[in-house]
Amino acid sequence: MLRALEIRDMLIIDRLELAFQPGLNVLTGETGAGKSILLDSLGFVLGWRGRAELVRQGADQGEVVAVFDLPDGHPAHAVLEEAGLPAGPELILRRINTRDGRKTSWINDRRCSGEVLRALSERLVELHGQHDDRGLLDPKGHRALLDSFAGLGLMQDSVRETWRARSRLARRLAEAEAALQAVRAEEDFLRHAVVELDGLDPQPGEEAELDARRRLMQGAERTREDMARAYAALGLQGAEGSMSDALRWLDGVAGQAEGTLDAPLEALGRALNELADATQGLERAQEVMSFNPQDLEEAEERLFAIRALARKHGVLADDLGAFATGLRDRLSALDRGDADLRALKTELAGAEVAFDTAAAALTAARQEAAGRLDAAVTAELAPLKMERAVFRTEIASAEPGPEGRDAVTFSVATNPGAPAGPLARIASGGELSRFLLALKVCLSDSAAGVTMIFDEIDRGVGGATADAVGRRLAALAQGGQVLVVTHSPQVAALGAHHWRVEKRVLDEMTTTTVVPLDPSARIDEIARMVAGDTITDEARGAARALLAGVD
Repeated sequence: MLRALEIRDMLIIDRLELAFQPGLNVLTGETGAGKSILLDSLGFVLGWRGRAELVRQGADQGEVVAVFDLPDGHPAHAVLEEAGLPAGPELILRRINTRDGRKTSWINDRRCSGEVLRALSERLVELHGQHDDRGLLDPKGHRALLDSFAGLGLMQDSVRETWRARSRLARRLAEAEAALQAVRAEEDFLRHAVVELDGLDPQPGEEAELDARRRLMQGAERTREDMARAYAALGLQGAEGSMSDALRWLDGVAGQAEGTLDAPLEALGRALNELADATQGLERAQEVMSFNPQDLEEAEERLFAIRALARKHGVLADDLGAFATGLRDRLSALDRGDADLRALKTELAGAEVAFDTAAAALTAARQEAAGRLDAAVTAELAPLKMERAVFRTEIASAEPGPEGRDAVTFSVATNPGAPAGPLARIASGGELSRFLLALKVCLSDSAAGVTMIFDEIDRGVGGATADAVGRRLAALAQGGQVLVVTHSPQVAALGAHHWRVEKRVLDEMTTTTVVPLDPSARIDEIARMVAGDTITDEARGAARALLAGVD
């Protein structure tokens, strides 16, 4: 519910604060007093597109604040959550328009975009009038209105789910066919590459190992010559023989040396042991360095083959094994591709049957509901003095989608035998207003939690017809909130709350203000609407009679 509207420096409004109430709120006033400015200002704070120049002459910026009550479960909470904005029982919208045209918006004191404002406005407010192309006159929304009238939520969910399943399978099939076609285009390459890689069977780390062995064998010949010379220098003809002779000679005279040779003998013993270890190590090294020249040739051939394959396929040598696995997988997909496609096509056919079944059931339900809606609107048209008019809910085939296979359009014929056509083109101004009201009464359950605004929807009607219009507006307002801008005294008399829009001139500055009316002032305002500028006692009597008729 719209609880408050505060306007500053917008058009000819200096400052205005309005506190709206539940039920039927009526705004009246002379033509040109500024009633449309209130709607322009409300539309501005809700993000609607409207007048380009809104800032009051002489002001730097204009500002509008709207406060809504937002009970738990209201659809606006979902919009706030998706936008990451704070939510609570009170929703405060604020928007500023500067003189140079820049607009800034806030929701609960957090900056937001106009897009978020407009998404919120669709959950907060409905505007109905002769020039409204956002609501009942927009054929794009007729299908949703019919579904809401019929309570087809569960059937809609079923259609959407089967459509999503069908769409997922269609995408998977298209992707599988494209992938298979791409693999078939390179089948010869894949098979040749796999044979080549399998034949070589490179292993991770093998390139580095082969390169090390190759360098080792390339330097082995010179290394072995030096090792042989070292081995000869350490052997019996070299150091080992000399040290053994020295040890034998010293050992022979140690008894006469009074212990002075004990230390040299021990050192020589240790040296001979170390020399033996060195000699054995050289023997083992010579064995390692001993190789067949063919081993070098084979190592070089394999190393060069691995490197060549890596360059050919643009991968690291250590990644050749994983690359080969990927090629094998693609070949496997090719080999089983036709079978996979057949399985996907079978699944898709089943999903299409499920969608067709759900969509057909929804179409049948819509057709049945269309008849009920037509009867309900027709019943509402009679009290509005349009008993000869014909309202039809037309259902035609449309491209399949998540909402089914139906296009829904509301059409009217204002007189028997006259051609039917879209609501906005066939009906005149007054007729259109009454059609919209009758339709809104029938669809009122779909507008729970929404403030409904009717802009001069009673234009062109009077007397009993205007009274019927007012009573239907009052019925719509029960348990909710309706704002109506009206020139009809019959409609104004049925309001639960009444404001008069006035234009004033002070110091050659024109401003608009809105005054809440007490019972006495309300009689005078309704009398003005009955009689015009000069309010007579008879007009006041008529106003009292209208107000008494409400009770």
